[in-house]
Amino acid sequence: MSIERNFATGAARAMRWIGALGFAAVLAACGGGGGGSASADGTLRVALTDAPSCGYDHVYVTIDKVSVHKSSTASETDAGWTDLVLSPARRVDLLDLTNGVLEELGSMPLEAGTYSQIRLVLASNTGTGTSSVANSVQPTGGTLTALTTPSGQQSGLKLKANIDVAAGQMADVVLDFDACKSIVKAGNSGQYILKPVIAVVPRVVSGVTGYVTTTLSLSSTTVAMQQNGVTVRSTTPDATGRFSIPYLSTGTYTLVVMSAGRATAVVTNVPAGTSTTVVSGTATAIAPPVSAMADVLGAVTTTTVSGSTTVSHILTDATATALQALTGGPTINLGSKPVDATLGTYSFRLPVEAPVKAAYPSTTFTADTAVKGKYQIQVESPGRTTLQLPADISSGSAATVNFAYGP
Repeated sequence: MSIERNFATGAARAMRWIGALGFAAVLAACGGGGGGSASADGTLRVALTDAPSCGYDHVYVTIDKVSVHKSSTASETDAGWTDLVLSPARRVDLLDLTNGVLEELGSMPLEAGTYSQIRLVLASNTGTGTSSVANSVQPTGGTLTALTTPSGQQSGLKLKANIDVAAGQMADVVLDFDACKSIVKAGNSGQYILKPVIAVVPRVVSGVTGYVTTTLSLSSTTVAMQQNGVTVRSTTPDATGRFSIPYLSTGTYTLVVMSAGRATAVVTNVPAGTSTTVVSGTATAIAPPVSAMADVLGAVTTTTVSGSTTVSHILTDATATALQALTGGPTINLGSKPVDATLGTYSFRLPVEAPVKAAYPSTTFTADTAVKGKYQIQVESPGRTTLQLPADISSGSAATVNFAYGP
């Protein structure tokens, strides 16, 4: 059946998808799944959400099937899978699922036990018109472009999980899709590759909410909850400046607000526990000061030695991260993205002015002038040592930071 249908609003799209997945769950319960059992004595409920997407207006994926398995090493041909089969397949814009919006995918009966793998199987891009492309991306100001999904259609997008399904109880999980890290540009080819970064997180009660000033460019604003320089979850505020980041495990976090043309605002020691923590209200909305922006860019290469000749090669499987160490801590993460899939390049547009910092529950900010325009760029690549180099844009000029792995 054709998937050419475009929904007028995100809400309409969500309701149709929920209905399709709910129906699919019934099929699985009746033996329509690959490994379902009528004697299942637990239930798994799955929902989907998304982190903000940097530089994209739309990210569409079309789901054929959601599958779960007890073994983390099971292949798609192994027995033991339980499936939610969507018929017809449904196309959804992931960017509708930000700022606390949760897409209920439905529930499925399962044998009690621990499940270690989830797979999302995507429909194939068989259409020729933009509205019929199952999986696609629209860069901001650009046109809708098909996404290359090398393994998504055949074996599914493999996700690590640790889900305990108890007899007579419901296990609740959220699939947190990070579109920013998942879309990789392929040089000047005009192509984009889907390399999914999706976390499987428990649906817990705690979370954080608050407001940023509406004088910000809200569409380019990101609010992130971080621990030790790692973003745990993030979102984009709505038109009123409100942000909501639910489903945080109990602990203490650093809230980081990033917005185009503004300095970074940081609130430290934000607690998450058994309820929602309110960081700011409309009268105390977070208002980062104005700042010039400058680029930090570079490339990642590796070298090999053949006889007496050393040859440099572009490294295309690396991820670059922009970090900033605040005076007295913590270190904050200003963004993380895969390098270009063809050129091995990366770029970040970062504030020149000093970040401002407050300690929860205060929203009175003080500028950290000692670290104005000073960043660290970190590069990671599978099987290689993590590299880190300084980047200084305090003068307002762009900085080039290249990385080279030795032989």
